Amino acid sequence: MKILLATDGSEYSEGAAKFLTQLNFSSDDEITILHVISWVPFKYDKESYYSSLKQIKQEIGPKILDSAANILKPVRAKIVTKIVDGSPEKYIVNVAVDSDMDMIVMGARGLKGIKSLIIGSVTRSVTINSPKPVLAIKPQQHEESGKVKILFATDGSDSANETGRFLTKIPFHDDTEITIVNVIRTALADIPGKYVTEIGDRIKDVMEKAGSVELAESEKIINHAREYLSKRYTNINGLTKFGYRAIEILNTAETSKSDIIAVGCRGLKGIKGMMRSLSRNILNHSTCSVLIGKTCK
Repeated sequence: MKILLATDGSEYSEGAAKFLTQLNFSSDDEITILHVISWVPFKYDKESYYSSLKQIKQEIGPKILDSAANILKPVRAKIVTKIVDGSPEKYIVNVAVDSDMDMIVMGARGLKGIKSLIIGSVTRSVTINSPKPVLAIKPQQHEESGKVKILFATDGSDSANETGRFLTKIPFHDDTEITIVNVIRTALADIPGKYVTEIGDRIKDVMEKAGSVELAESEKIINHAREYLSKRYTNINGLTKFGYRAIEILNTAETSKSDIIAVGCRGLKGIKGMMRSLSRNILNHSTCSVLIGKTCK
């Protein structure tokens, strides 16, 4: 596997590097550590600007790469370092595509609420625009158990199944625990609670029949995911939840102390993608790390 580790030298980037030391890499794997020196507007003349930028490259850039490389010393994968200057949002994606990387790994600040819509723009931009899967590593929120726990959220779509199959390619250890979760939004979800009691027995039979159909479909989706995941992993659980997808996925991840939420992405961009995509909501509000899969076209 070829992984692009994007680092800016922050504690969050170093946390992403530390996470990679938990994976079971082989000598056939390769990790490229990338540092992008972003363009910063200087008030003085252009010649002085480029001179200062060159000095930053020479003095700070290599130190940032060395710090990440030192963290990765325990891994068996081949380590490559690379520095470019420009827009991080653009060049992280470009390098990943041009070098045919399998996945981008980045640190994320893990901010919640309204701040998550403003801060962390580089990670969010890369996630939106990258055609490659992105693993955003957030600060550990609970005591490590010694093994990685993954919550794989699936609705049975092509993007979800492709994300699940991608999980079988990542060099996690054999004791990795995967929980497959499918969230059903019940037919009563759009009916205000004060009217449910008025409906009473009129809808009871309809709801029971609808519920049995939904459960059967959920079991089918989970079993399909279990089928391809079991070719790589043995510790697999299945779980059906009822309610709003993002809320139930986030709550399940928190209560189960998951290390990673894996979710597919249909590739929506711009305002539409930011406002409606489940993967964006999970990335913004999850307290644990998030793997955003991508559907190949």
